Amino acid sequence: MDDLEKAILIIFDESGTVTSVLKSQAGAFCQQIKDSPSICSICIERLCFSKLVQVQFWCLQCLHEVLRARYSGMSTEEKNFVRKSVFSMACYETIDSNANSVKVLDSPPYVRNKLAQILVTLIYYEYPEVWSSVFLDFIPNLNKGGAVIDMFCRVLNALDDELISQDYPRAPEEGVISGKIKDAMRLQCVGQIVHAWYDIVSLYKNSDSELCAFVLDTMRRYISWIEIGLIANNTFLPLLFELMLVEGLPDQLRCAASGCVLAVMSKRMDPQAKLTLLQNLQMSRVFGLVAAHGDSEFVSGLASLLTGYASELLDCVKNIKNGDLKRASVDLLNEVLPSVFYIMQNCEIDTTFSIVQFLSGYVATMKTPSPLTESQLYHVGQILEVIRMQIRYDPMYRDNLDVLDKVGKEEEDRMAEYRKDLLVLLRSVGRVAPDVTQIFIRNSLSSAVGSSLDVNVEEVEAALSLFYAYGESLSEEAMKTGSGILRELVPMLLSTKFPCHSNRLVALVYLDTITRYMKFVLENNQYIPLVLAAFLDDRGIHHSKVKVSRRASYLFMRVVKLLKSKLVPFIETILQSLHDTVSQFTSMDYASKELSGSEDGSHIFEAIGLLIGMEDVPLEKQSEYLSSLLTPLCQQVEILIAGSRIQNSEDSSSKVANIQQIIMAINALSKGFSERLVTASRPAIGLMFKQTLDVLLQILIIFPKVETLRSKVTAFIHRMVETLGSSVFPYLPKALEQLLAESEPKELVGFLVLLNQLICKFNTSVQDILENVYPVIGGRIFSILPRDTIPSGPGSNTEEIRELQELQRTFYTFLHVMATHDLSSVFLSPKSQGYLDSMMQLLLFTSCNHRDLVVRKACVQIFIRLIKDWCTRPEKVPGFQTFVIEAFATNCCLYSVLDKSFEFRDANTVSLFGEIVLAQKVMYEKIGNDFLINFVSKGFLAAHCPQELAEEYCQKLQGNDMKSLKSFYQSLIENLRTQQNGSLVFR
Repeated sequence: MDDLEKAILIIFDESGTVTSVLKSQAGAFCQQIKDSPSICSICIERLCFSKLVQVQFWCLQCLHEVLRARYSGMSTEEKNFVRKSVFSMACYETIDSNANSVKVLDSPPYVRNKLAQILVTLIYYEYPEVWSSVFLDFIPNLNKGGAVIDMFCRVLNALDDELISQDYPRAPEEGVISGKIKDAMRLQCVGQIVHAWYDIVSLYKNSDSELCAFVLDTMRRYISWIEIGLIANNTFLPLLFELMLVEGLPDQLRCAASGCVLAVMSKRMDPQAKLTLLQNLQMSRVFGLVAAHGDSEFVSGLASLLTGYASELLDCVKNIKNGDLKRASVDLLNEVLPSVFYIMQNCEIDTTFSIVQFLSGYVATMKTPSPLTESQLYHVGQILEVIRMQIRYDPMYRDNLDVLDKVGKEEEDRMAEYRKDLLVLLRSVGRVAPDVTQIFIRNSLSSAVGSSLDVNVEEVEAALSLFYAYGESLSEEAMKTGSGILRELVPMLLSTKFPCHSNRLVALVYLDTITRYMKFVLENNQYIPLVLAAFLDDRGIHHSKVKVSRRASYLFMRVVKLLKSKLVPFIETILQSLHDTVSQFTSMDYASKELSGSEDGSHIFEAIGLLIGMEDVPLEKQSEYLSSLLTPLCQQVEILIAGSRIQNSEDSSSKVANIQQIIMAINALSKGFSERLVTASRPAIGLMFKQTLDVLLQILIIFPKVETLRSKVTAFIHRMVETLGSSVFPYLPKALEQLLAESEPKELVGFLVLLNQLICKFNTSVQDILENVYPVIGGRIFSILPRDTIPSGPGSNTEEIRELQELQRTFYTFLHVMATHDLSSVFLSPKSQGYLDSMMQLLLFTSCNHRDLVVRKACVQIFIRLIKDWCTRPEKVPGFQTFVIEAFATNCCLYSVLDKSFEFRDANTVSLFGEIVLAQKVMYEKIGNDFLINFVSKGFLAAHCPQELAEEYCQKLQGNDMKSLKSFYQSLIENLRTQQNGSLVFR
């Protein structure tokens, strides 16, 4: 062993005994040899004599790299030497006559694969111009036996991988060379290669099945682009079918044969020619093999073959126009479909075949005016069975899904995604065969009910999911009237108690399905008691699992919204049934449970509110029901508030959670009561809510810094504004005073949103309130918000910055709402005037510079409104008109739009531009020539505007055509930009 061989062994060593330093030195030594001009000779010499596979692999790797990197610079002699040497190795020959010479084909597969790569590299550079006979030279050597046949297949496989296969992205030049190689092979040697494949398989099928399978797998790769007649003939096809049909042959060989037949039928061709080919295959010979061979590699190959065959036939059905040929396609498809359905239900299917895509395509062929045939109806039933099996959960995840741990959540998410296309298919089937679909669902439900408990969960869940999804394909009329056997299915569903109803998945889909079919119950009131029972017993709100119970509360609220007055006779029963649930919701124990998004359990109070808030309920009963709910809840709050002064931190946190639950309950309850009912027709009900508001406002005093409680009380005030209307006014000063006690940006945002609601609902009626609170708001906000830009970019995405941005947006909305609701005089009140300059400077900067164009537009609209309100004669606000002319008009209406960042192709920019043009029109109408002279003489002059354009602008502004003015002003701005003069323009 010389130094090179030692170094190669060191770099390939994986024992862990070689130090990194030694490995590095060995690598450097090998690289030095690799850089030698005579590296090809060195490698080939080593390959002749070294039996060390590491050395063989290293030498072949070097040759491969050298050819790829240096081929164009090699001498003709060196190329000839490498070509001859490598081909001799591939043909199981020795390069010299030495008896001790090593044959590379005796080495492991990875060494032979590397040799194949070298030959493919030579083919890439030399075939067909230099080495035109490479394939023809190989074929006579195949009679040397399995080693050369194996090598020939490896070369063809490598050629496919490296150059020919369409499965990998190729560079354009590789595509050109690939085409050239295939063209040359078609003309010169493909026929001989196919003949060799046939002879090899015929000769070795009984003695070396592994070699035959390897040959067939190679052949499969080439069928897509060689002349199909070379394979699809009376010689080769019988051999392939013999290999598939003869019992006793190894699965690997039978599977390889089926792969070749699949490649034959998958070859692209004219639909009529394809049909002829498929008819000649006589595929019915292999249909019975699928069921006969159980779970084997051969069955997997057969599954791919038959699904591929069915897909090709389906394409023929779709694409052939000739009536007789189309019928022939349909007949063949009908023959194979039972086997395809068996495969879908019992076998592992290759991922390249989409069950949904195939079945959707087949269902699409049924969408014709003529009624479905008997065979089509049978196939519809089979499709539904496939869907049912495919959407079933795996029982191994049953416990994970029931408690919804991490594994269960992942499986539920995966299944939700996987089911989407299958359920779309179900709805398509439901449209073409509604009766069959309904009967299938009924039978599935009946079967699931009757099955044993251990397999019950997944069966029931799948059957219910089918029924739920089917509802999407029904028209509203069909849903209401209960078309088909829906009249049987819905009552059956409502009256059923499944043995596995305690399971979370079953309970949830059961409730969702009932809710989906409620329009049927709306028209068939006799089933209302069954609906109520399903929601109120342990299938729904009284379910043992809190996630189910809360979902049931939400869905019950939706049911109440739909049925409304039809439930009045059942109110007593419902309230009695919900008494324990109502009590639990506001208990310490319930409040400590994790809330799950919007389904927090409070919907049960909204449902009750909707029930008892109807005018159909007599006043006396309504008062009794409401009082029985509000009184204990308010008492609970008062007790918790009274005890809050003597408390420890743990006790305080549990009380906060408890109070939070109570506020949510009262808030939800109030949603069922309209403003007209509580203020006009039944003011006694309104009085109860006022008293409740009085109690809840105390929370702001006792817990001034508990953000969760402040937000919940604020939400309740929002609700009372809508419910009590103007009768809420006496409570607002106290409420707003307490809410203003905190000045954090987050709290101020919530406060401004509340004021926006008050303004939008009551308009100028809230002027006195605003004159009291605006100075406080102004003082805080102008001290918090920066006068220029809020930081952005890297490092600025902090919670503090986000809160500032939200406060800024909300404040501009607030100013906009005030200005557009005739409340601009609030800004001029004695207490507010001190903030007028700060407000104007902030609005001006934002209207010119804010990144959010919608915010800029709002600020321009505020200016427009203020100009209309304040630019009067005599001057209403001293200095405002001058500010508008000299600051707003020039900076916002001219300089900001001259900036290159003002992009006219953007829709938001165009919208903002429209407001800026309108602002100019309003300024001219309210201020007249004072505005126009200053804007043209100072602004246009600074922007180097030509005199004739300035004069045309004046004419357009003084006219009445806003569209023409806007169009002209845009062209004027674009004209000024192109001049590229003036620093104002290109900031």
